[in-house]
Amino acid sequence: MKSKIMLRFLALFFLGSLATLSGQNESNVSLSIDLVAWGDEIGGLSLKSAGKGETTTALSFTYSDPVKYTGPALLEIHQKAGGGSTKLEQSISEEDALHQSIPLEFENEPEESANPEASKSPIVRELLKRREKEPTLVALVNLPTNARHVTILLAPAGQGTFKPYLINDDPSKLPPGKLRVHNLSPFPIGMRFSGKQSAELKPGKNAIFNAVNGQTVYELSYQGPKGWTVQENNIIPVRPTEQTQLIVLKSNNSFFLSSDGAAGGFLQLVTLRRPLN
Repeated sequence: MKSKIMLRFLALFFLGSLATLSGQNESNVSLSIDLVAWGDEIGGLSLKSAGKGETTTALSFTYSDPVKYTGPALLEIHQKAGGGSTKLEQSISEEDALHQSIPLEFENEPEESANPEASKSPIVRELLKRREKEPTLVALVNLPTNARHVTILLAPAGQGTFKPYLINDDPSKLPPGKLRVHNLSPFPIGMRFSGKQSAELKPGKNAIFNAVNGQTVYELSYQGPKGWTVQENNIIPVRPTEQTQLIVLKSNNSFFLSSDGAAGGFLQLVTLRRPLN
């Protein structure tokens, strides 16, 4: 049972990677990038660009300082050996294997998602090829060419690599004062908001909702093993000067556990906020 769950929760997140890698290399972009760890924090990270990249730490489910990047649209993320709490050649922990966030199901080859060498994804194959010459390379990400700011969620994978999930946070995609909800859990969810807004989101989908007077009241339900269940009702501040994102996931990472080891609910929620100057 655990092996089946592990395979499901180690799915590839490289949506939209059908563009040729050579085409990505020819395009240069300039934007700000937020790196977020989808699990324990990841230290010693750097972005390969025209200049020397300074190292940074991706915090657990939390924004840190954004990194300015100018370079190829096919972004290389490197990790300095011994540069942080996550070792370069670490293997995925049993905890992360069971409930690693962003459990999007890769329908055609679920077993290969847990083994980078077996993957048919062109970007994964390119990653392994480049790692032969640059073993510090831990992830490749196709960046959008029309964005000013993105978030990259990094989930641990095999052989010391990470699986990235890209969120385009250009203001044209996520206007300030609105709430974007991402369903990165393995279950369909239902969201109901003040102002009679509602949506049913399948795994991997997202939607944008309006706020009322700087906040929104929501009801979260999910379609789990026993059918549809209402998990909670709550209020989220959605300030007109910020980009606000609510991420719904399934994880038993220590970030979500109380001091006695209890989780707050069947699904876990993360709120990411970015002030716009």
